[in-house]
Amino acid sequence: MTDSRIELNGEPVDIDGLRVPALLNYGHFTSMQVREGSVRGLDRHLARLERATPELFGCALDVAATRGWMCGIVGADPAPLTLRVSVFSRALDRDRPGRPAAPDVLVARSPARALVPTPLRVRSVRYQRELPHIKHVGTFGLFHQKRQAQLHGFDDALFVDPTGAVAEGSVWNIGFFDGTRVTWPDAPALDGISMQLLKAGLHALGVESSTRRIGLDEIAGFRSAFFTNASCVAMPIACIDAVPFAADAELDALLAAAIGTQPWQRL
Repeated sequence: MTDSRIELNGEPVDIDGLRVPALLNYGHFTSMQVREGSVRGLDRHLARLERATPELFGCALDVAATRGWMCGIVGADPAPLTLRVSVFSRALDRDRPGRPAAPDVLVARSPARALVPTPLRVRSVRYQRELPHIKHVGTFGLFHQKRQAQLHGFDDALFVDPTGAVAEGSVWNIGFFDGTRVTWPDAPALDGISMQLLKAGLHALGVESSTRRIGLDEIAGFRSAFFTNASCVAMPIACIDAVPFAADAELDALLAAAIGTQPWQRL
């Protein structure tokens, strides 16, 4: 069985090395699936980390070193893995967080986590993450909203902005299908890597894909809807609130073909 391991800046981490990320909830991360030392969208994951680090810490990320640490922790292991790369800073001054702080990189490997694509029942809620364009570690609200959805008999939560526009799910993006084209919401949300790859794949297949405002009051006009994130490229959505969506073999095949156009990139 594949072992789980965590390294800090390329070295085995001890309790002291985990003190800051455990006690100070400030940083960002990206998660990916690794197959035989390769990742779909590796360049996109690295670009995500590179963009967010100066915004949160006022310092650049050493992308080449980060990639080397990712490669090192995977090694020659051919088994499917999940890799999470987190950026935080032991140099961050809690009293003066505006001061530049050199980033630290925590890389964790674990056995691959892949969700079984089971249709989800989703509850809409008015909620927006702070800095929605960043995949940051402030996840309390996300899991609280998911918990509330489950307490009300649903599987997960879909975030809707104050104007009633669909944005994103708790830890996923959403897309809609009308039988001809895929439509993505344009409300503030994370530009998820799996969503990026699906958009590129649909374009490669010559399938129309557009991004626009999608009001909660118009979702009944779509034939089907789906969830996408790093653990599951496409998960069907059975309903949003009381609005049902069809099981859609055509859409499943289309999304599988779209992701199949995107190459695996070596670490």
